[in-house]
Amino acid sequence: MPQSTSLTTVFVHGFLDDAAVWRPVLSHRSWRTPSVVAELAGMAGRPDVDGPYTLARHTSDVVDLVDGITGPVILVGQSLGAQVAELAATRRPDRVVGLVLVAPVPLAGSRLPAEAVAPFKALGGDGEAQRAVRLQLSVGFPAEELERLTVAGGSTTVDAVSDTVDAWNDGDPAGSARSTVTAPVLVLRGSRDPFVTAEMLESQVVPRFARVTTTEVEGAGHWPHIERPELVASLIDNLVAGATEAPAAGQQRNTSDGVDEHGWTTAFARRSPTAFTDTFAPGVVLQASVLRAPVRGADAVSQVMATASDIYTSLVFTHQARNGERTYLEWNATLHDGTEVSGVTRLVADAQGRTLDIAIHHRPLDGALTFSDELGQRLEGRIDRDTFHRTGAA
Repeated sequence: MPQSTSLTTVFVHGFLDDAAVWRPVLSHRSWRTPSVVAELAGMAGRPDVDGPYTLARHTSDVVDLVDGITGPVILVGQSLGAQVAELAATRRPDRVVGLVLVAPVPLAGSRLPAEAVAPFKALGGDGEAQRAVRLQLSVGFPAEELERLTVAGGSTTVDAVSDTVDAWNDGDPAGSARSTVTAPVLVLRGSRDPFVTAEMLESQVVPRFARVTTTEVEGAGHWPHIERPELVASLIDNLVAGATEAPAAGQQRNTSDGVDEHGWTTAFARRSPTAFTDTFAPGVVLQASVLRAPVRGADAVSQVMATASDIYTSLVFTHQARNGERTYLEWNATLHDGTEVSGVTRLVADAQGRTLDIAIHHRPLDGALTFSDELGQRLEGRIDRDTFHRTGAA
């Protein structure tokens, strides 16, 4: 299992919740980085703490946590916690190397009218009403966690809940401008979240960041980290992998702005079979325009990909898009003989976030054939030669 002792992940929960909501994500993570979980004042984990219950106060508390940590930090926040995480990142730009926003309320605030937020402001101390809201905004909230939070939420106060609603609804003035966060940003949204809509993200969240990737978590509502913790954990791990395995000083990055350095891209930078194997499901299948037949199994696919990475003298991932478990990457490369090629890679992840299916499309055709022949020669004796095209005499 990979591990890092130099990077810490800080988790910030959302409205009404407590630090314990992150336990399922933490239990599914494969990167053993130190983790710190914040408890926001007045919410279910600290209901008796005095106010003010403002974004500024919550941010100061999280910044204090960051200041008590040695080394770089990745901040992860959900809903209200996403607003707090971004504000903390702007206050410690030299420390924060990644930002994950889960079902984020826009930093500028949701700006709902008074009649729309009144039911939220009335939730203080009413665990059963909080249960109803969670069920309304989720798809598959686990029953045991729902019961735990119903009990915990009953201890919140009317004042703390009402003031916290004002905090996330009014937002912060910085949310009306482009974000000053320059670290990679991953935005996650439950595909069936009725509160943080796709249109809200596209208009009020995503355009504010310089290096941002968005992913919809299928089968989840407003709490993807509770409804699909295994997938959220793997997506966070990908960002951690990119930050942990970032190129050494003087080494050129192989990702353009807007493409996060996750397991697949860093594996190409490392050019070793184990780098790829760490990201693959055991039954992974590779299909490509340079292959005459699919390659199956983590060991065989890792051998092919590591050998392929050695044939490239340069490779840059230029664009990225995500849709649920699918990731699409565009790239440009130069082969060992100077031939320039480009293409698109499609990755499909399993429920644990491991790569299960790969499809790689190369162009132009002559470059793809040259590449295939060279790949077959280098893998002679390890992978069936008939898997590859031949450009010379048989």
